[in-house]
Amino acid sequence: MVQVRSIDISPPLINTSCAWASDLAQLTELYNCPHTGAVTTRTSTLKGFPEDGTQNVVFAKDTLSSLNSYGYSPHPLASYLAWVRALLTSSTPSGGVPGKPVIVSIVASTPDDLATMLEMVQEFRQSLKDDQSAPHNASMLVAVEFNTSCPNIKNKPPPSYDFPSISPLLDVVATFFRADPTLTIGLKLPPYFYNTQYVDLIQVLSSYTTKLHPEGGEEQAPVNPFAFLTSTNTLGSSLLFPEQVIDGENRDGFALPTGLGGLAGEAIHALSLGNVFNISQSLASCPDRSLKDIVVIGAGGVVSKDAVDRMRKAGAQVVGCATLLGSRGVRGFEQLLL
Repeated sequence: MVQVRSIDISPPLINTSCAWASDLAQLTELYNCPHTGAVTTRTSTLKGFPEDGTQNVVFAKDTLSSLNSYGYSPHPLASYLAWVRALLTSSTPSGGVPGKPVIVSIVASTPDDLATMLEMVQEFRQSLKDDQSAPHNASMLVAVEFNTSCPNIKNKPPPSYDFPSISPLLDVVATFFRADPTLTIGLKLPPYFYNTQYVDLIQVLSSYTTKLHPEGGEEQAPVNPFAFLTSTNTLGSSLLFPEQVIDGENRDGFALPTGLGGLAGEAIHALSLGNVFNISQSLASCPDRSLKDIVVIGAGGVVSKDAVDRMRKAGAQVVGCATLLGSRGVRGFEQLLL
């Protein structure tokens, strides 16, 4: 079991936000799987992300790797909150009370939209406290992932490559955390490539460390708003040709309608391990002790038990996967624990 602020993840194995966690049926299957310790929704926007028919995914022939041109979910945040309510207020397949956490992945391009979305999440969490059909601790089973790293959004590069541009959004996150320190929120990060990017990341995170002042209570030890970091998202600007993928259609000479897409699976495993290692080491060695409490969720090429073990050796406390889920379905999680 790994505690991530208000949620416990047991086993420490999850799906990452992806196209195979898009609707209630997929989320229910993931939630009912005994081998997932938490479920992450596909990343949603406030009103839903428009699709134009060019969104697709292909799987490589020679390795368990994928290339996708997906953006964010076409379903709005409100739909995901309704589906999460259904998960948390329905009996488990064995007739028990739901106790598995759900990580709601969100994204916004403006501070106002992000504030609206976080307010929706907080109102939803409060409503779970008042819902007689929900477990008594249901509000503490909901976490938030702020996705800062999708590489497939036209003319909008992943903001976590440009921290000054993302600061107004992180300011909003910090404000909501200070108002409610039970809010479990983290960031989904892109692959980084050189040392100064890790230095910048740690400096930005540390700048939000704060001391809470409970009403009528003593000042508490410094705490950082960000409870977890998911590393890594897919690697953008990647290209595969039809002959390299399973059942590849020729789409103007490329495997994807868009040509370029986000690479995932075994093809980025070494890069993802390096990111997890660098981030874990940077958090552990930072003079800001509150950063040591941030949990690293390692993702990227987790397609076998050996890959899980490597992620943990690199420093991940929780391990996530998506390409394996897309290729094998939820039964793929069982092979990660054997």
